[in-house]
Amino acid sequence: MGNPPQATQGQMPGQTGAAPAGTAQRTIHTAQLITAMLKSGSHVSDLIFSPGRAPQVEVSGQLVELKFKGLECLSAQDTKQIAIDLMGNNDHPVRKLEQEGSADLSYGISGVGRFRVNIFRQRGSCAIVMRVIPDKIPGFEELRLPLTLEEIVELRNGIVLVTGPTGSGKSSTLAAIVDKMNSEKAYHILTIEDPIEFLHRHKKATIHQRELHSDTPTFSLALRAALRQAPKVILVGEMRDRETIEIALEASETGHLVLSTLHTIDAAKTVERIVGVFPLADQQAIRTRLAKAFRYIVSQRLLPRKDGKDRIAAIEILKSTMRTREYVEKGESEGKTLLDAMRDGTTEGMQHFDGELDKFVREGLVDYETALAFATNAGNLRLELQDYLESAHSRTRSAAKPPDARTSETTEMEIERF
Repeated sequence: MGNPPQATQGQMPGQTGAAPAGTAQRTIHTAQLITAMLKSGSHVSDLIFSPGRAPQVEVSGQLVELKFKGLECLSAQDTKQIAIDLMGNNDHPVRKLEQEGSADLSYGISGVGRFRVNIFRQRGSCAIVMRVIPDKIPGFEELRLPLTLEEIVELRNGIVLVTGPTGSGKSSTLAAIVDKMNSEKAYHILTIEDPIEFLHRHKKATIHQRELHSDTPTFSLALRAALRQAPKVILVGEMRDRETIEIALEASETGHLVLSTLHTIDAAKTVERIVGVFPLADQQAIRTRLAKAFRYIVSQRLLPRKDGKDRIAAIEILKSTMRTREYVEKGESEGKTLLDAMRDGTTEGMQHFDGELDKFVREGLVDYETALAFATNAGNLRLELQDYLESAHSRTRSAAKPPDARTSETTEMEIERF
């Protein structure tokens, strides 16, 4: 897995003339800087440019400064120049940054890598975060995805949602599912993304990828158009608004399989988020439609591993069954929650966060305190792990116990005879 890169000193490739404050602005060759940062260590997930700091990379959830000679501290002018280089001749992010204070775009360096970029204004200057998009589409084994999720490939219609906070691996999970479909099914697959992340090549399926702003102005317009483009599978990068959710439901009800993401922390919150964007008068009808349409709600959280090498995904799976459809349609109540259904649904391929965290701790993949910090209900997880903790304490006491009395007595007798 590799260790996080250490703060390094070295001449920045392509960087000319570090200028002290008050002198002429230095020139930064952005592509060369990004390349050097990406190669600074293994498993770099993000690059960060912030005024007042050296360029930074994120490895296994930790930020590390890279103090290249001449770039020990970026100025506001430096980050502005990098932002201009990243946006290039693309007018849309330039306008978005000027009018709204932030802009999303994709950026690639041939032979090096591709990135999902967010440029935003803070305290009157530009800051930049670049998420590294792997060249190779990850597979199920690489991501340690539960085998249950392979069943998604066989679905013919409905909605599958992958949820979680930013940076939890939602895009990677969807990419793995789409790639498996691409390899096994002779389908027409259409993706609508902001921006395009993983590049899918035609295999058994035919895949068309549309990017927001360069290929279509909005998710909802692209999704509405997709209904006339004869896809079997539609991937929507994110269900951001009421109109997109409405059209996604319509698409699933007319024989399409819709894959999408939401920034929600678990299955129950996902249902409430979808229902909550509609007026109160429409919410029961939306519950009924969603109950019939959803096939899986997969939620993810990324945790640091106990060995400090990379991170591991804890995955919660809610599957469409008679019981879960009822809870979605009628709402949750005491003893009738989606979490209860997932706890009881292991034989049907369901699993819940705290159950997965319990396994990780027992297998030595994640430490106890980390598991509690990421748990849905830390108190319940603590109780579930009580036997494990008592056993661990018992082993620790046994290892520290002094030699028994018989051994000491024998030793004393031998000394006396001698």
